[in-house]
Amino acid sequence: MKQILLLSGKGGTGKTTITGALAALIPNKVMADCDVDAADLHLILAPRLRAEHEFWCGVEAEIDGSRCSGCGTCAALCRFQALVPEDTARLLPFACEGCGVCAHFCPEGAITLRDKMSGVWFISDTDHGTMVHARLGIGQENSGKLVSLVKRQAAELAEEQGADWLLVDGPPGIGCPVIASMSGVNFVLLITEPTRSGLHDLRRVAELARHFKVPAGVCINKWDLHPATSDLITRECELIGLPLIGRIPFDPAVVESLVQGVPLPVCRPAAPATQAVSELCRLLLQRCGPP
Repeated sequence: MKQILLLSGKGGTGKTTITGALAALIPNKVMADCDVDAADLHLILAPRLRAEHEFWCGVEAEIDGSRCSGCGTCAALCRFQALVPEDTARLLPFACEGCGVCAHFCPEGAITLRDKMSGVWFISDTDHGTMVHARLGIGQENSGKLVSLVKRQAAELAEEQGADWLLVDGPPGIGCPVIASMSGVNFVLLITEPTRSGLHDLRRVAELARHFKVPAGVCINKWDLHPATSDLITRECELIGLPLIGRIPFDPAVVESLVQGVPLPVCRPAAPATQAVSELCRLLLQRCGPP
């Protein structure tokens, strides 16, 4: 089994749309949506839920009102201003970082730290294979642990099913969730767009892939919206030694596929963007080598 990860230095480049299209083209694979902060691959692949699991991560302060004297020590020491001094201390859950200072210094021992459920993760069946995905709770922080969990579960399922490929829709940016999604992959496809900000963030995520010694290639989405900037990105790729393996044109068929909630090759198999994605898929698998 080989792992292919799609990343973008910024959000909104079309990474998930291209992942959904590749899901309809790559045979014998398992999919993982590691963009758990704003997971949306399920909107394209229409998953049928098979299993749901809780994700517990981190701790949160809990106040025993019967023991709290309202002295205000906890509120004075909390640098996140997560505690309000009243008759008994009141916790602001979304502000609490679970550092434990309040629990350690409370003179009445009225504060303890409890584990918190930060989200849920799912195993689902789709028309294009098994998918593992997740949903963070409201206001919960994604440190990369949920990303690692989703990816690990997807890899185990792929092994069990004898899949040839693990197709991973990664998070945007270059932070901890991106680094977690990059672990163990065989190839990273970097999706960018013909804008100055797209080029800037492509440089950052390309440097991240280079730092972790992960082979990478570039796809310019909607390249024909600004050919001059697309040419600039192409020259930049040549300069830093990144292969350009895809150029997808702007195509209203993509919007149609998203409205219908189906992958592009299923919705419009003859559309120009579909032909470009099919060529991208061929070159991508060729570059990765046989599983």
